[in-house]
Amino acid sequence: MAEKRTELSELGEFGLIDRLAEGMELKNSSSAVGIGDDAAVIDRGENYGLLSTDMLVEGIHFDLSYCPLPHLGFKAIAVNVSDIAAMNGKPEQVTVSLALSNRFSVEAVDALFEGMKAAAKEYNVDIVGGDTTASQSGLVISVSVLGQVSKGKVVYRKGAGQNDILCATGDLGAAFIGLQVLEREKQTFLANPDMQPKIDQYQYLVQRQLKPSARMDIIHELSELGIVPTSMMDISDGLASEVLHLSKHSGVSFAVYEDQLPIDKQTYDTAVEFNLDPITAVLNGGEDYELLFTIKQ
Repeated sequence: MAEKRTELSELGEFGLIDRLAEGMELKNSSSAVGIGDDAAVIDRGENYGLLSTDMLVEGIHFDLSYCPLPHLGFKAIAVNVSDIAAMNGKPEQVTVSLALSNRFSVEAVDALFEGMKAAAKEYNVDIVGGDTTASQSGLVISVSVLGQVSKGKVVYRKGAGQNDILCATGDLGAAFIGLQVLEREKQTFLANPDMQPKIDQYQYLVQRQLKPSARMDIIHELSELGIVPTSMMDISDGLASEVLHLSKHSGVSFAVYEDQLPIDKQTYDTAVEFNLDPITAVLNGGEDYELLFTIKQ
């Protein structure tokens, strides 16, 4: 009898995570929250420690034909800091692990770390270690971030209540549309290497894709205003997916109105230019790294 084989695509990313988390018992009393939020929560007595890890894989998460290495380095740190922001925390340390093929030079690694060091300065975090190993092909970047948050201010995906207001920072969909611009220019270049890329008019969109920012400025502003959200997460997989996560974890439903969706005019206009639905870009585009949170009325 043939051994049962279930394709990963049948579960999807979140289904796989749920499956792996089944029966994952926390044995240490200091492990306050494990799998299922933007970061793990570690009880350190006076406060909570926060720990999160993200991987970026060449050919899946980035394309070096149009992604400069310094931008990639910055992004690798920023997307991890974003997870700490989503817990209402403060990032403090990061570790960086790299798998490199022999097509990368020392100068290429220097360029990658130039961006990482710029991000570390931007978010006031220390790069304190990591690992390096060989790769048969391509580049893999794994970053772990450590942070901390006061016990009374930690925010989870659960916690939203009836009649809470759902808020999103910034504007959405720009990173996805920026990716479409870059992919179009790549195809144009492959067809005619003498053609110069035409991205000057799309600088905002391209920047949002290649060098996103973690919204620590919002966390600082909320703190100054004395506001602690009732639930929160970052928007990495598209607004629709993240609203469903907050709904599932909090046990409440949300009403989202199309005319209230935050979309920049350039995002809207460029989506139309590419024969794409701007609303779909907002709901399903991903990689915005804005914050989605709820507050009491």
